[in-house]
Amino acid sequence: MRSKSARPSENLLEELQAALSHGTVARRVEALRRVTDLFLGNAVDYSDEHIHVFDDVFQCLIEQIETSARALLADRLAPIAAAPPKIIRTLALDEVIEVAGPVLSKSERLDETTLLEIARTRGQAHLKAISLRRVLSEALTDVLVTRGDEDVVQSTVSNPGAQLSEGSLTDLVTRAERDDDLAACIGVRPDLPRHHYLKLVAKASLSVRRKLEAAHPELADDVSSVVQEAAQRVRAAAMTRQTEMARALVRSLHDDGRLNEFQVTTFAEQGKFDETNAGLAALAGVAVETAENMMIEKRTEGVMILAKVAGMQWSSVRAIIALREKLSGGSQTDMLTLRDTYEALRSSTAQQVLRFHRMQSTTPAA
Repeated sequence: MRSKSARPSENLLEELQAALSHGTVARRVEALRRVTDLFLGNAVDYSDEHIHVFDDVFQCLIEQIETSARALLADRLAPIAAAPPKIIRTLALDEVIEVAGPVLSKSERLDETTLLEIARTRGQAHLKAISLRRVLSEALTDVLVTRGDEDVVQSTVSNPGAQLSEGSLTDLVTRAERDDDLAACIGVRPDLPRHHYLKLVAKASLSVRRKLEAAHPELADDVSSVVQEAAQRVRAAAMTRQTEMARALVRSLHDDGRLNEFQVTTFAEQGKFDETNAGLAALAGVAVETAENMMIEKRTEGVMILAKVAGMQWSSVRAIIALREKLSGGSQTDMLTLRDTYEALRSSTAQQVLRFHRMQSTTPAA
């Protein structure tokens, strides 16, 4: 049995082409409106063959048609999951944002390849529209973060459906050092890894401290204490279930006498930051928070100090440094130079530096 729309679909393209060859722009716009109504009225019932026919019809109708009509078509087709794919691509590639915008921000029919092509070649308005999509892959967010202006980046980070890669997060946290609004947007994302969150908080706290001290220099000491306490509260709030489980695992291993250098090295090689940090803290005999502060520092001296106090071999230290580099997305360091520095580091010196770190961690609270 043939579909009730089969005959109209078979004849529609031929009839419209004949009308278009002699029709005015006004007639073409009216034909576009009627075809759109026909499609939207039965979109869920059309077969792939019917959708293909509509695709060809739409392509013919939008040639030499005014912008407002194309924009209206884009606005009506964008929310339709079964919209004809070729016309959706054509509308998305339109240089006029009023036409491309609705499709770029809403259409689930638009393929990833086309979205990436547009994100890499079009202007900021097109990028902003893409940033509003319900779901954004890591590949798309990478382009948006790299090419986008402040408005695009803020929109992307504020989108809960945006998947942020490790590289993008590293870039964003660095940018946030100079942008309080961006820092706030990144900080509230539930998927922000803890090591990035701690770096963000550390930088934001310093920024807040400077502003408050500049406004009230006579209260500098009080401001310092308040900021430190606020940072501690934020750190506690940032504790995720995953972090709690990681620390509980390490405590269990340590209590049972099964935590050793090999286990910490294995954590590092597996990319497990929380487990590595907690294990290194336990072996060095320091609080997890103290080790965490030293682990997220930009320079590697903190890691080497902890490792030297824990009596670790260079191969283990190298694995931990490699983990830090992988998570931060930064450039690779000169391992040979670091090895020479680590081997030359005296255990007594490391102990003294670690005592200084402990003092810094406890004095503000006192």
